[in-house]
Amino acid sequence: MRIAVASQNRREVTDHTGRCRRFWVCEIAAGRIAGKTLRELPISGSFHETPSGAPHALDDVDVLICGGMGAGLRRKLDARGITAVVTAAVAPDAAVEAYLAGALPAAASAHTHDCACHTHGEGT
Repeated sequence: MRIAVASQNRREVTDHTGRCRRFWVCEIAAGRIAGKTLRELPISGSFHETPSGAPHALDDVDVLICGGMGAGLRRKLDARGITAVVTAAVAPDAAVEAYLAGALPAAASAHTHDCACHTHGEGT
């Protein structure tokens, strides 16, 4: 299993996941983090810039943990078979460990992201 965590600054879980270009990708074995790599994507590789049907650098992950996302990104992830998890957790490793333990704190609001910067209709 692979779990990605949106982390633009490499230290904290990122809120605006659609534009995020840095993701910690954790390899999970025996219910624990067995390895971790940072995937740094070009601007054109963000979910915001990637068309719905186009391949993406995170297509090989099972779960994406983030601090917020819009409905458009959630639809994109669903179509790719990636489970989206929005959380209030701040530390990437702790978020993965809490997810694996079934104890990841949810975001404060079910409506996690709605930004006026979106004019393209995707909502990511």
